[in-house]
Amino acid sequence: MNPSTAGRQIPVVVLAGFLGSGKTTLLNHLLRHRAGNRVAVVVNDFGAVEIDAMTVAGQVGSTVSLGNGCLCCAVDASELDGYLERLSRPAARIDIIVIEASGLAEPQELVRMILAGDNPRTVYGGLLQVVDAAEFDATRERHPETDRHLAIADLVVVNKTDRVTAAEHARVLGVIGELGPGAAVVSASYGRIDPGLLFDPATRPAEDEKVRQLSFEDLLADSDEGREHAHHPHTAYESLSYDEPAAMDPRRLMAFLDSRPEGLYRIKGFVDFGTADPDNRYAVHAVGRFLRFYPEPWPRGARRRTQLVLIGSGIDRDALDKELSLCVAGDGTVTDEAAMWGVLRYVRSGPAAEEAADPL
Repeated sequence: MNPSTAGRQIPVVVLAGFLGSGKTTLLNHLLRHRAGNRVAVVVNDFGAVEIDAMTVAGQVGSTVSLGNGCLCCAVDASELDGYLERLSRPAARIDIIVIEASGLAEPQELVRMILAGDNPRTVYGGLLQVVDAAEFDATRERHPETDRHLAIADLVVVNKTDRVTAAEHARVLGVIGELGPGAAVVSASYGRIDPGLLFDPATRPAEDEKVRQLSFEDLLADSDEGREHAHHPHTAYESLSYDEPAAMDPRRLMAFLDSRPEGLYRIKGFVDFGTADPDNRYAVHAVGRFLRFYPEPWPRGARRRTQLVLIGSGIDRDALDKELSLCVAGDGTVTDEAAMWGVLRYVRSGPAAEEAADPL
C-alpha cells in the first residue's frame, strides 16, 4: 500500500493496568520485539512506576534515549500534549508512541486527552488494559474502577495465565467478556503478546540502520529475564488481507464497520467508493471502537481498488471475508449521494467528527 495521510500519523497507545498486573513486563517485551519500529515510551506519573528501560539505559531523567531513535519520557499529565507534539515531529522519526499509565492513573482521562488533541501528526492507537489472571478477583475488590476500565478498553491482555488453572482462566475470560464485550481479549504469560497486534513492520532504507548506537532491544536480548523465559511463546494474532477491484457500497461498509465482531482489534487500508466519491480514495484507521477516514486524491497511475488488513485475536477470517464481499456495490455505482454521509461522519473536520470518533 502506498503511504497516506493516515500512514504518516503516529498511533498513540495507552497501556494501563493496576500495579502488579505486568504492564512493564509487557512493555519491555514489545520493545524487545518492536518489528524495526522506533518507539517512544511516555511514562505517566513516573514516581509510581519503575520502568526497566530507565535501568537499562543507566540513567533517570525526563527523556532517556533507548537507541535506534527510541525514547522514554517521564511526564506529568499536564505535560502530555507538549511531549506528544515533540515526539511526533518528523525529526524525531518515531513510529509509535506508548503511554504507560501509572497503576493508579485513570486511563479514560488519558484517552480523552489524546482524542481531544489537535495534533495532526498523531492518532489514537487504542487502550490496552492488562489484568492479572491470578489476582483478578482481588483487584476488582480493591479497585472497583477495574470494571469501568475493562468496559472502555480496546484490547485486554489477561496476563499471568500460567498461574491459574484452565477452569479459572476460562472463568476470568467469561467475566471480562461480560464487562467489555467490544474489546479484543488475548491471554498471555510474562506479558508476551504478539507485537503485530500493535506494530506494523517498519520499512526503511537500509542505510538508516547501518550506523546506530546499542539499542534497548540489543541490551534486553542478553538479559537474564529474556533467557529465562525464552521458551515461552507469545500469544499470536490473526490477520486477513482483503483486496477488491470493485467499488464498495458506503452504506454496506459502514454497517459492517459499525458492527465489528468481537476480537477484531484493528482495521487499516484504503477504500474505493466508486461513483459515490470518484475523486478520492479513503484511508481507513480503526482500532477498537475508534474509527476515522481520511479522504485523499487517488495517486497518479494507481489502480482503483479497496485494500484492507484486519487484525485481531480469535477472528473468523472466512466470515469476515464473506461479510466484506457483501459490501461490494452490485454494479460498481452508487447513485444516492446521501450514501456517503455515514462515512463523512468519521472524517475529522469538526466537533461532530470528534464526537462520532470518541469511543468513550
